[in-house]
Amino acid sequence: MGLLSFIKEAGEKLFGRGEAKAAQETAAAAPSPENIAALSKAAGDAIATYIRAQGLKVDALDVGFEASTGTVTVAGVVEDQATREKVVLCCGNVERVAAVNDLLTVSAPEPESQWHTVVSGDNLSKIAKKFYGDPNKYPVIFEANRPMLTHPDKIYPGQMLRIPPI
Repeated sequence: MGLLSFIKEAGEKLFGRGEAKAAQETAAAAPSPENIAALSKAAGDAIATYIRAQGLKVDALDVGFEASTGTVTVAGVVEDQATREKVVLCCGNVERVAAVNDLLTVSAPEPESQWHTVVSGDNLSKIAKKFYGDPNKYPVIFEANRPMLTHPDKIYPGQMLRIPPI
């Protein structure tokens, strides 16, 4: 899939707690190359922990974050295209992430999904009508974005969603 762009100001706030928060505060106070490297490592670790918390299985998961550009690089092996796309969304739908460099390998390749960035006024029914011609197909989009989505009404502007082929 390569490099995907995301809205840097939208997403999960993973860097506001724990080691990532401490590294962020240190890098802000003294922006040395060592402190920026520590921030990048802590942020990458926070994203990897988030991926695992979503129950997504990735063999040899490797997540790196480049603080200066807001770019996540994710590598590993996943079973299917849906898992690959969900991992990329976990990486990209994080506040302060501008892009995801996808180096994941899929064991059983399948057709790729389309992508949609949520704008103000969007809901899953509107998005389903746009992509499938039928607003009642919104559960397909909801299920395709689980476990990151916990409820069909809980989407936000700037969030990127996967729209699978049907």
